[in-house]
Amino acid sequence: MPHEPQPQPTDELDAEAVRTWSSLALAALGRAREDIDAINVYPVADADTGTNLYLTAESADRALTAAFEDETHATAGTSLARAVRAFAHGALIGARGNSGTILAQLLRGVADVLGDEPAGREPGRLLAEALTRAAQEAYEAVAHPVEGTMLTVAAAAARAGEAAEHAAGTAADVARAAYDAARAALAETPGQLAALGRAGVVDAGGCGLVAVLGALWQALSGREPAAEPVRGRAVPVPQPPDPCEQEQDGPAYEVIYLLEATEAAVGELRARLDGLGDSLVVVGGDGLWNVHVHVDDPGAAVEAGVDAGRPYRIRITHFGDERRRGRGERAQRAVVAVVPGEGLAVLCGEAGATTVLAPPGEAPAVAELVDAIRRAHAREVVLLPGGAELRAAAAAAAEEARADGVRVAVIPTRSAVQGLAALAVHDPDGSFDEDVVAMTAAAGATRYAELAVAERQSFTSAGICQAGDVLGLIDGDVAVIGAGLTETAEAVLERMLGSGGELVTLVLGPEVPDALAERLEAYVQHGHLAVDTVTYRGGRCSAPLLIGVE
Repeated sequence: MPHEPQPQPTDELDAEAVRTWSSLALAALGRAREDIDAINVYPVADADTGTNLYLTAESADRALTAAFEDETHATAGTSLARAVRAFAHGALIGARGNSGTILAQLLRGVADVLGDEPAGREPGRLLAEALTRAAQEAYEAVAHPVEGTMLTVAAAAARAGEAAEHAAGTAADVARAAYDAARAALAETPGQLAALGRAGVVDAGGCGLVAVLGALWQALSGREPAAEPVRGRAVPVPQPPDPCEQEQDGPAYEVIYLLEATEAAVGELRARLDGLGDSLVVVGGDGLWNVHVHVDDPGAAVEAGVDAGRPYRIRITHFGDERRRGRGERAQRAVVAVVPGEGLAVLCGEAGATTVLAPPGEAPAVAELVDAIRRAHAREVVLLPGGAELRAAAAAAAEEARADGVRVAVIPTRSAVQGLAALAVHDPDGSFDEDVVAMTAAAGATRYAELAVAERQSFTSAGICQAGDVLGLIDGDVAVIGAGLTETAEAVLERMLGSGGELVTLVLGPEVPDALAERLEAYVQHGHLAVDTVTYRGGRCSAPLLIGVE
């Protein structure tokens, strides 16, 4: 549990007040995390809103702490502008889920006002303006705002803050009025949104926002909120069945990524993503954005981001298992797989795995792997790192997850095709140890190869290559140097099948035509009649060609 400072009464909106607010908000969300997860039914009943809000606040607090520790600013101290901008930026880059993304935009709205540090302005007036700007920007970030959500709670808080300021209130008075209004608005959400009314719960995201606003009041007043945020079940409000909601569970995937792009490009991206799915939220500005959308075609959502700018930290989550888990307890066992392309992420997601997208050269951080293990929401997790260079991070993530009571086994997969082989024999109903042994054996029995294009002249285990040559790497070592993709792939296959095999797996990169797969399948059939071939599309971020032989 994060350390909770003991706030002293103050009406100053300064860097220390922001720091105290962040610490208290993180602690409050940590306490309410499981309760908020338990009432999460909208927009997807995946029992992760409390976790997403906590992780978003944790990222914000980490960035704020770093701003205070920056030696460059140590002598002069951290200004309000620097503190509040660091706070908002940390939330932006670490935002999780629909609720976390909206929270990040709310904090950006606050930073847009407090970050200007206008001289001579009354703290109460500044805070009221900040809360109003926050609510406005959050509504604008959501493609199709829905009342009865955390947006409604934010708007009620902003209105109350403005009213308190007009009554000559201090910053603490404004924060208290916003907090009280948010709690009252939260209690009304079951009557505004049918999904909440039928479940008899308040809005989960709004519940988290109440915790954050309570922390703000505590930071400014030095007084602890009289009551915890509304966390339990609300009184059910009778609602007629909604046929549309009953018949349509919504898109199958959640896609989130950070995006470096211009504002004009993001405007076009919003329109494009809005046609692909729902729950679209795009937050940020000044060239850096956080994109969140629910879609049935995650590849198209990522491709739209590539066309708009440079997407990274791409996360694709399949909702099937999350919806089931949201209706009950933790799953007994899950698989987390690190994959190099969105096509493989979709494939593994359909097989029930939670995926982490790691394009070549962009290794995921330990925190990303821990987050994926938490998202898997299972008592037992099998982790497939997908590369020898990721083993250390996978081991560290497993150790951290074990401290949370999750049993984790890391299978030393060195390629995505070994991960596919392991996933193919995964038995969630068998014993954990037997499942791990079977998956490890399947991965170990799969030889792997990758085709890449040399960027410069260099010495390799197969001789000297020139820039533009196609390199065929077998089990991590360069074994073939060729002039073209097709002949190099055939030479690699011949070497790999020379020692036997029953199944060839081809994973095609984004620029590789289907004709190559057809030619390679014919090549295998011609020389090895008993060998089957399966082909998948790796996606935009994957290597030109991955080959697996089992």
